[in-house]
Amino acid sequence: MLTTEEKTQAVIAALEDVKASDIKVIDTGKLSSMFECMIIASANSTRQTKALADNVVVKLKERGETIYGREGEDSGEWILVDLGEVLVHIMQPAIREYYNLEELWSKAQAARPKLAPAPK
Repeated sequence: MLTTEEKTQAVIAALEDVKASDIKVIDTGKLSSMFECMIIASANSTRQTKALADNVVVKLKERGETIYGREGEDSGEWILVDLGEVLVHIMQPAIREYYNLEELWSKAQAARPKLAPAPK
């Protein structure tokens, strides 16, 4: 089983193989107990989003990883690949701009309340 960092690097390599653009990695470990990081990449067409998702799945399965789910392949505008502690979003530029996950998650990090110190 790969570490989160190894899994992230394997996903990035798989995305680069199929020429994904604007690949971003967001550390979500402090914001969610569901997953450690989110990888967002852009694709220029429905065909490319599907090819990118397929390549991520093939490359991670080759390394013994479990694929927990794939969503969005019907439309191909936004495909989510769930690798457990790593989520992969492959989006066409207009969809990526509309949902703006990078800003949404960075605002969530900035807005996360600080815990008050425990009473003595």
